[in-house]
Amino acid sequence: MITVSNVSLMFGGTKLFANADLKFLPGNCYGIIGANGAGKSTFLRILSGELDPTTGEIAIQKGCRMSVLKQDQFQYDQYPVIDTVIMGNAHLYEVMKEKDALYEKPDFSEEDGARAAELEGEFAEMNGWDAETDSGRILSGLGIPPDMYGLPMGELKGGDKVKVLLAQALFGQPDILLLDEPTNNLDIKSIDWLEDFLLDFPGTLIVVSHDRHFLNTVCTHIVDIDFNKVKMYVGNYDFWYESSKLMQQIMKDQNKRREDQIKDLQSFIQRFSANKSKSKQATSRRKLLDKLTVDEMPASSRRYPWVNFKPDREAGKDILEVKDLSKTIDGVRVLDGVSFVVNKGDKIAFVGENEQGQTALLRILMEELEPDEGGFKWGQTTSQAYFPKDNSAFFDDCELNMLQWFAQFSPDDKETFMRGFLGRMLFSGDDVYKPVKVLSGGEKVRCMLSRMMLTGANVLLLDQPTNHLDLESITAVNNGLADYPGNLLFTSQDHQFIETIANRIIEIHMDGTITDRMGTYDEYREWKAAQG
Repeated sequence: MITVSNVSLMFGGTKLFANADLKFLPGNCYGIIGANGAGKSTFLRILSGELDPTTGEIAIQKGCRMSVLKQDQFQYDQYPVIDTVIMGNAHLYEVMKEKDALYEKPDFSEEDGARAAELEGEFAEMNGWDAETDSGRILSGLGIPPDMYGLPMGELKGGDKVKVLLAQALFGQPDILLLDEPTNNLDIKSIDWLEDFLLDFPGTLIVVSHDRHFLNTVCTHIVDIDFNKVKMYVGNYDFWYESSKLMQQIMKDQNKRREDQIKDLQSFIQRFSANKSKSKQATSRRKLLDKLTVDEMPASSRRYPWVNFKPDREAGKDILEVKDLSKTIDGVRVLDGVSFVVNKGDKIAFVGENEQGQTALLRILMEELEPDEGGFKWGQTTSQAYFPKDNSAFFDDCELNMLQWFAQFSPDDKETFMRGFLGRMLFSGDDVYKPVKVLSGGEKVRCMLSRMMLTGANVLLLDQPTNHLDLESITAVNNGLADYPGNLLFTSQDHQFIETIANRIIEIHMDGTITDRMGTYDEYREWKAAQG
């Protein structure tokens, strides 16, 4: 258990949050959310003891072991992978190493024997004999193969290092687990495994994440950092989002009688409480929601960008035909004889571990890359707009400010129009005079989305459009694309994004071949699981 009492934090004269009073209990999962810069990761650092608050205190129940997902990828470069994971339980690792060192002594004394026996007892109490097996199970679940267990961390790629550090945090059954963006660098299969692992976690779990499916699956509570305050609400992210929208609407409607408001809110709570799910967390949420009062419903100051794609004209029957498309990159065949026909109304998600093949396919379709074999044909009435995974060509070394950059693509060169459009994408005031080369990753994505909206295209191709975005922007893009009446071809690692948009799934396998199925993403996954 963690108790937060009157915690405030000031940074450079700016108040991030003040007078936070919270209690985090075992058996619950708390998702920390807030706009970019609100202080989510900072709050996690305060809970871990890494950062001292300006006022207040953090009290942790005596005897509780806390585990934190480390962010320094180079900290364990000299250690083998398996040792790095076991270090998640520092005391167990110390005991193991001291014990091994004693047995290796050439002059093993009676005193050494007594100490070794003492250590053996301690080692057994901490399930030390299962340490390598347990760490291997976690590593395997996160996609790290056994032949890498003995390698020094310094030889691993950045993404694999992150997975090992996550395995380290999960190892050893901690009482309290703090995770900052644990799904980063994980494919959907590994995320599924992580969700199942955390659903069985009996301790206190606190996470920061931009992955809505993850938050919805594991969280019993949402901790919202907003209005410079930290407040806790019962439910997962979707419940918080929907109830927040409802509260905002009610607050706008000053003439509505309070009795009607209460009735609406109670009906909403009951609807969410009745949702069925297999997860233990969902069962826990339902019990908590049943006890929720109207006064405990969230109200938020969040601003969501306006994402609205409207085609200038409707496409005809013929959209796209791809025939026997093949491509080899750096000696690896990323596409091998790929053929499919896009039908009117298709919203196709390209999934799987072969991200290089996904990107190559979209680039070929936009004529940025030549195929080795095969070809494709767009329908005569189609028009395309493309969101590349790497947008650096649009911003690096560009001396234009945001207004000048936007003017390159705007059909209306009046400043009032451009300011109005950018304002709806959350660029206001003097923001529009910022040089585009200094924009953050999320700001650049919002610029690229703005550019796409201006094209009026009836076919959109998007390569990982939610990268670098905060939860509010991801939700806005998700809703905008779900409402889009044209055709979509897109890639994503966001489970909820795929599930709520796509009506057709094409998996590009590592050998460059494809599996093509109509239906939602969850339906595809169920079908695939049934195939064995």
